[in-house]
Amino acid sequence: MPSSPLYPYTLLRSKRKTLSLQITREGQLVVRSPLKLPEEEIRRFVEEKSPWIQKHLEKLAARQSRALPPLTLTERISLADAALQEIPRRVEHFAPLAGVDYGRITIRAQHTRWGSCSSKGNLNFNLLLMLCPPEVLDYVVVHELCHRLEMNHSPRFWKEVERVLPDYLPCRQWLREEGGPLLDRLK
Repeated sequence: MPSSPLYPYTLLRSKRKTLSLQITREGQLVVRSPLKLPEEEIRRFVEEKSPWIQKHLEKLAARQSRALPPLTLTERISLADAALQEIPRRVEHFAPLAGVDYGRITIRAQHTRWGSCSSKGNLNFNLLLMLCPPEVLDYVVVHELCHRLEMNHSPRFWKEVERVLPDYLPCRQWLREEGGPLLDRLK
């Protein structure tokens, strides 16, 4: 395994044009490199990025220190049942405010997403939303409904979210800061 003086890393070479770094959930550093880039350049790159690496390793350690136990099957079923009761009510409340219609609502145990919206208007929501503050649940519902107007995250999309939910930014920030440990409970 190649390494820099500071950080050991796994090197993956491919037909790419740039170098990139990734820190896995397990705390491993992965360097992706063009096929013929000299090892010395790769080591120098890793050393130059050491502040970024250190910052992200510290964030990962903090997240792992706050880790909660994985959900049991019984807990998952209970959360899914609660979500099937609550989330459709929230969608029904916010859809007219967003000025959209929607299709089927599905509750899932998603490992990386809080919600999604298909081009046909079907909405998927993570059962873990039932462990979030109510205003965060509302934000995710509004976010997905606004994808009925804009199937992207353009400035126009965010204006629609803000129109329906003017104080959405703290909820978005909450998911960034607190959502990871919740998603880890599905492992």
